[in-house]
Amino acid sequence: MYPWLDPSGRFSFFKLAVFVALLVPGIVLLWPVIAEGGATIPVKEAILESGEWTIRILLITLLVTPLRRITRFSKLVQVRRQIGVAAFCYVMIHFGLYAISQNLDLGRIASEIVLRIYLTIGFVALIGLAVLTATSTKSAMRRLGAKWGRLHKLVYPIAVLGVVHFFLQSKVDVSEATLMAGMFVGLMLYRFAHWRGWSLRSAVTLSVIAAVAGLATAGIEYAWYALATGIPADRVVAANLEWMWPLRPAWNVVLAGVAISVISLFGRDKPVRIWIARLVGNNSVTAEASSR
Repeated sequence: MYPWLDPSGRFSFFKLAVFVALLVPGIVLLWPVIAEGGATIPVKEAILESGEWTIRILLITLLVTPLRRITRFSKLVQVRRQIGVAAFCYVMIHFGLYAISQNLDLGRIASEIVLRIYLTIGFVALIGLAVLTATSTKSAMRRLGAKWGRLHKLVYPIAVLGVVHFFLQSKVDVSEATLMAGMFVGLMLYRFAHWRGWSLRSAVTLSVIAAVAGLATAGIEYAWYALATGIPADRVVAANLEWMWPLRPAWNVVLAGVAISVISLFGRDKPVRIWIARLVGNNSVTAEASSR
């Protein structure tokens, strides 16, 4: 099925917009590589950027279900597989660019994957995404039956492996990796809240999740600097308590949670959406009356 068609085979502007949005980062990061004929510096930069986009898109995949529950926007389900496949495409771009940086020497690539733990972790995540992508079709769902759901829960450990890989290759500056870890924690908190029966349409629940995810993000950053580097971790704590620019990962996670809370106000049967509907309805009635 074409990515711009809905399940009934009709054109969907929503699916087309998501498809284009998923394409744009790949075009932007690959263009310098193509323009420079595979020069070393553009390839190295594209390796990092494609890895970052893999994690981002994978986390967006995990956002679809809680966001659908929060907004009751059922069409989100239609793009979940599309986003998941995009995550696999980006990880393959990531791996392909790494192979190019190693002059396509398969022996050297294999030995690096075996000897360097962060590459081993990343390769395991790649294999996991390949399995999920290969079994994402409707025919695979029918063949696997109940096993399909259990198999696709592997997306959670795969996301963890991706974040760990990100941390290990980032070395000293782990701001982006910490941000991705914090976002993952927030996504898991949404699922925990739903599992506990707490309403994801409650402003209180969403606000608590945003605060807890932010604190967890600060804790992750503190733990990394305390255990893996020589940088004093107390400085990290002090930085997280300050409102500075650029914002620390913990603050970004909190703001992302607040943004979800705001979005929830526009969900189906929520006050803002009802108010807009009434406003539009009243304007329509007024316009109709004035035209008579």
